[in-house]
Amino acid sequence: MQKTSENAEFTEITPTAGIKVPSHGWRAKCLQRLIRMELPVPKTVALPAETVRAIAAGQMPDTDGITRIFGPSFLVSVRGSPANPAWGGPGTILNVGMNGKRHAELVETHGRESADALYLRFVQSYAVHVERLDPDMFEAEPSPRALEQALLAYEAETDQPFPQDSARQLSEVLRSMARAWEGTSARLLRQAKGAPADAALGLVVQGMAFGIGPGLSGSGTIQFADSVTGAPQVAGRFRGQSQGRSQAQTTLYLTRDARGVSLEETAPDLFAQLQVFGAACRIRLREEMQIEFTVESGALHVIDAVRISRSSRAAVRIAVALAEDNVISREDALLRIEPRALTELLHYQVDPRAPRDRIARGIAASPGAATGKIVFTSAAAQAAAARDEACILVRRETAPEDIRGMHAAAAVLTERGGMTSHAAVIARGLGLPCIVGASEISFNTRDRTLVGPKGRVLREGDIITIDGTSGEVLLGAAEMLAPALDDGFRTLLHWADAVRDIGVRANADTPDDARTARMFEAEGIGLCRTEHMFFDEARLTVMREMIFADTPHDRQIALERLLPMQRDDFTALFDIMAGQPVCIRLFDPPLHEFLPHDREGMRELAEALDRPLSEVTRRCDALSEFNPMLGMRGVRLGITVPEIYEMQARAIFEATVEASKRGAPVVPEIMIPLVSAAREAEMVKARIDAVAAAVKSERRAEFTYRLGTMVETPRAALRAGDIAEFSQFLSFGTNDLTQMTYGLSRDDAGKFMGTYVKQGVYAEDPFHILDVEGVGELLLIGAARGRERRPDLTISVCGEHGGNPESIAFCRAAGFDYVSCSPFRVPIARLSAAHFALLAPKSR
Repeated sequence: MQKTSENAEFTEITPTAGIKVPSHGWRAKCLQRLIRMELPVPKTVALPAETVRAIAAGQMPDTDGITRIFGPSFLVSVRGSPANPAWGGPGTILNVGMNGKRHAELVETHGRESADALYLRFVQSYAVHVERLDPDMFEAEPSPRALEQALLAYEAETDQPFPQDSARQLSEVLRSMARAWEGTSARLLRQAKGAPADAALGLVVQGMAFGIGPGLSGSGTIQFADSVTGAPQVAGRFRGQSQGRSQAQTTLYLTRDARGVSLEETAPDLFAQLQVFGAACRIRLREEMQIEFTVESGALHVIDAVRISRSSRAAVRIAVALAEDNVISREDALLRIEPRALTELLHYQVDPRAPRDRIARGIAASPGAATGKIVFTSAAAQAAAARDEACILVRRETAPEDIRGMHAAAAVLTERGGMTSHAAVIARGLGLPCIVGASEISFNTRDRTLVGPKGRVLREGDIITIDGTSGEVLLGAAEMLAPALDDGFRTLLHWADAVRDIGVRANADTPDDARTARMFEAEGIGLCRTEHMFFDEARLTVMREMIFADTPHDRQIALERLLPMQRDDFTALFDIMAGQPVCIRLFDPPLHEFLPHDREGMRELAEALDRPLSEVTRRCDALSEFNPMLGMRGVRLGITVPEIYEMQARAIFEATVEASKRGAPVVPEIMIPLVSAAREAEMVKARIDAVAAAVKSERRAEFTYRLGTMVETPRAALRAGDIAEFSQFLSFGTNDLTQMTYGLSRDDAGKFMGTYVKQGVYAEDPFHILDVEGVGELLLIGAARGRERRPDLTISVCGEHGGNPESIAFCRAAGFDYVSCSPFRVPIARLSAAHFALLAPKSR
């Protein structure tokens, strides 16, 4: 007699049976729900994980008891049922119980060809998956002698006839599947998919529904949403079969189609029944499901139902549609979308359905995909853009002078670098697809060639596709999917905004960046890096004149030429942001970054400045530093060459007056970079306050502004209380703070970071995911000491970590006011913040 408790060796699935996902798995529970919906599901028995573990250990259940549920002449299938379908599991084995006697019966009722095909399929599965025989010996397609040959091959390999005892067959199948789950390879594979080490497997034994017979018969799958786009659409297949004919004789379209016969036309009542089943599954299971079914002489059987596979863009559209139809809540819709998955919707993507010819792989540094001709210099990229030709900028690594080329390119590929290298950070800010660290490719910039790992040579002008989402470099022009910034995308993020409790701003250096930030509904600009504004060709010459000025007077003349350019920049940003906060970081990089690094560039500069080449070379050498990151940059430059910050402050305040006349009042935020001592902030504040007073007097206008500090050094974090006396806000620049805390260059870390993570030296790349134990502790110390001295102090993170979900969780829990990230990471940050608010609403 079958036991009925939840710890039973097996349980027949009925509407009231004690089927639980943790013990019996997702498939068993899903089948029970289908049975409760009164769908025509064949008789099914579930074996819980405890029984499966016992089977793997050699303790068999009451197999005779299982077979009695199905009757004396049974045929069943056995399928895996882990708690999570993503963990995989052993493959399904069909037609268990098939033997010579059952085969003879099927010959009489269904015809020899169908009976042979069913028996052959089982012999092949049993030989390969249960007895572990060589698959090559059992790959024969159905033919008049295929079954006989398979049975002879089995006997030759095992020295015994194919087992005819149906109960023994079932026992061996159960044992094989249980042991396969416990194997080392299977364990490692599912752990790679996120399964715990002790993940359990249930098994499901189900009566066979053949899908063959004298009337309309066959098997198929049907779903009611497109897996790539999520749009409502009937998709799937139906393979019709008939008695005495080939098993896969006819493939029918599901819906009416000009290309051929459809199931909707052939059997409209049956098709309507499937539509009813699909609608019922959507409501009762609260999900878009794919239904597996068979038809036997017109009778419909539902074999299984699984959550349809879907792209990220389809997942968003489906979740929003389910919420709008009140099938699920808005909160549930938000939690169903993995924040990082939104990157697929923001950019062009390589169509997953299309073929791809991969040349090499690198680090996926900035998502999206683009196709273009290979170019090796920024000048070539600009020339291609002038001809309206898409190009891929290929460099060993990028430098600040490559900004113009990156703006002109459709994507960027570098041989060196990691997730926070110059190329990666700038590309994410621009929304450019980017692959860095493509060490599989040999770069020859002199010959202007790329050599792939298999010796494939690519030259300048050849067309490649950069898939920044996967990190793959593809040959030729791949098929693309357009961005999906549709109503579903916007609706989901508006729902996220309604529940999140930490602000999200964007890092934006140009008007185009600001427009992108507004498009993604950032709550302002959290970091505007003014140095990027000086790399324009016209401005670069004036900037170099300022650097080469012999006297303060000459320097002031050059800065006066830069002043209107900066003022126009800031006015444009203020106009675009329409009263939203804009945080402008004063000039940060060392001056030598604006100078040429090769002899040809120095000769051109000497001509432009009308100076001897020897003088230009000498001055360039004098400005070079052994460690520029720790040299004359940031606030150190602002104190030693104060005219630069005074010019920028004047440009900001004059732009504030102009923009406020045309629109909403502007309250600019001015941020001092690389501060380590309170005296630095005090000195710069005094100068900026003086400039503000002068502009108010000259323009006869009143305005307010906020002055703050960018915390990028460990000392600034430790002395944040002192610095807060001269700052209304502290914004942690976690890129540089991570470098200085670790004593590690982010541009060089890619050479060994993979090894470090693999060997457990670091849990994650600290430039990719915030190091909460080390760098995070500095953030907590700095925030606490700053607010202790100044309770109304605004605290934020403006490094690339600001767009990382794990980092957002840390900032939210620490009580930070906002995070700021690249414009194209703003949607990810908005959804991530909503997730954490929903999952831990009381943590703040």
